[in-house]
Amino acid sequence: MALSSRLLTLRRSPILLRLPPYLSALCVLAGVIWLLLLPLDEYSRLTYISENAILPGQVFTYFGGSEHNVFRALRQEVFTISNYSPEDRVDALQNIIKDFGLKAARQPYTFRVAGETISGTNVYGVLQGPRADATEAMVLIAAWRNVDNEINYSGVALALSLARYFQRWSIWSKDIILLIPEDSIYGSEAWVSAYHSTASTPTYARNISALPIKSGALQGAVALDYPAGPWGQRFDKLDVLYDGINGALPNLDLLNTAVNIAHGQMGIDCTLHGMNEHADKYKDRLECIGRGIVSQAAGHATGPHSAFMPYHVDAITLRTIGDGWHDEISLGRVTESVFRSINNLLEHLHQSFFFYILMSKLRFVSIGSYLPAAMIIAGSFTINALALWVLSGRGPVEAPGNTTPSTSEKLKEKVAVSVGGDNDSGVVVVLPKAELESVERKLALPAIVLLAVHLLSFVPLYLLTSLHQKHHLWVFSLLTATTYLLPLLTSAVLVRGFHTTSQQLQAVQSFSLLFLGAVLSTWATINFSLALVIGLLASPLSFARPFATGAKKPSEKIQKKQDITSPLPLIASVLSTAVYLLVSPPSALYALSWASGKGLGATLLEVAKGWVAQGVWSSLVVWCVWWPAWVIGGTVLFSGLVRG
Repeated sequence: MALSSRLLTLRRSPILLRLPPYLSALCVLAGVIWLLLLPLDEYSRLTYISENAILPGQVFTYFGGSEHNVFRALRQEVFTISNYSPEDRVDALQNIIKDFGLKAARQPYTFRVAGETISGTNVYGVLQGPRADATEAMVLIAAWRNVDNEINYSGVALALSLARYFQRWSIWSKDIILLIPEDSIYGSEAWVSAYHSTASTPTYARNISALPIKSGALQGAVALDYPAGPWGQRFDKLDVLYDGINGALPNLDLLNTAVNIAHGQMGIDCTLHGMNEHADKYKDRLECIGRGIVSQAAGHATGPHSAFMPYHVDAITLRTIGDGWHDEISLGRVTESVFRSINNLLEHLHQSFFFYILMSKLRFVSIGSYLPAAMIIAGSFTINALALWVLSGRGPVEAPGNTTPSTSEKLKEKVAVSVGGDNDSGVVVVLPKAELESVERKLALPAIVLLAVHLLSFVPLYLLTSLHQKHHLWVFSLLTATTYLLPLLTSAVLVRGFHTTSQQLQAVQSFSLLFLGAVLSTWATINFSLALVIGLLASPLSFARPFATGAKKPSEKIQKKQDITSPLPLIASVLSTAVYLLVSPPSALYALSWASGKGLGATLLEVAKGWVAQGVWSSLVVWCVWWPAWVIGGTVLFSGLVRG
């Protein structure tokens, strides 16, 4: 009974209501520090193979010798047919695959995005495993054009050589599918969606033909990106691409198998995220983590492998970089050994991790180690939301950022409250009487405002993903201006038109922060990087308080000590407004276009393509989760400014 009495008394303490902003800031700081600790050896571990049946690098590879002559002949053939028309090129590739003894087929597809038509024809062939029953298959991919829009001369030639080479072996317990998509992104997306029968109904945005030939469940896929010209070019390292759409990742065993074979068996150094130099020091590890977070947060495809991840098919892309002494035979042997390892599997890859962060080719962080960073940041919104909810039920009722003379008189009336016990054993705190008053929460208006802003958030999402690309720049400029004016206009309407009280604004801000924290904490388990980035960018919204218009009359002063119920001082208000405007969704897109060097128009086009053709969710989170919270935060911030 004594403990219950102390807890009930403690909840009336104003000290608890002054703590949430500091706790929220501490949570954001703790999340950042947690992330910075990950590259240390104490918080990460070396990679390892969990599935013993894979046996990477345990077989002797025979690709070479006369196969080298076949490869050079096919590379010259690929160069020749690159000058053909698209229809003749497809016919030539299909005839080559048929000549190898594979079942060949083609698949036309069309995507219409932002007034641009993306069309092409995929060519593929199926090698039926001598010991297979057509229930499982592996995919060997070589896109005609890679992600840099270069013709993948040596990659296509090597894939054809390997298909011819694989056809002569009787060891395969799974079918092997050779896939040559028109391009690395949309060709792969069209093929894998048709393979899983998710694109059977044509629409205006997607018109994907069904596949005339199929095999069994896909167990793994390896893509080759080797754009060396008709005369060939040696390479120095292999860059292993593994990021999927919406931040999905392949099973870590597949990536470890490729690295183990390339680095351990063939002596080819491997890199991640294009980092040619990696000394395995703290700085390099942190940079690798940063590049991985940015790539996953964007959620867009990074290669032919990315489209397979949403269908739970583990896939990677092996991309050659640099100028060294390794040639196509080395890459062919790596690919052969990887396929031999996948062929050993008796079931789908499941032993290792599906959620991880790589900081080098041999070191990673599992989900249990990195997830708290995003969860703590998401929790900072919930802390302030709960504090604002408590305040929305406390008196006195007043206009935002305003203290009327009658309120000042109430604040002068003080009472003694025992915190932690009775008056004899507890600590006695003298409080303004007004702080202990309870008021009825009027939630109709806050709920309507919250719902209206979230419904309005679908407007920018629709405009930027549906309009023609020639309208993107001026529409985005209009959206930017509207975005910056909307909080001010909303504040004016609520404060002057509906005479909204500070308690009602606290309630709507509480709902907004609670929704933001719940979505980000849930999203962290799906796409950790996106939740982390949005959480950091949106963190200033937790500290939005009514803007102070200037010094008040002596009779209107509140306590000298500011708390969560008080408006911000003038200087703090100006600084918070500047920070608020800088961390807006439009500012983030401008910064992204500047950092990528693509330009704003190209960035907006990629965003539209990702939403329509790839099913990327990043735009949804930005406009329908972050943007409403930003607007409501600005509404609270400017409520004191627009007060009459």
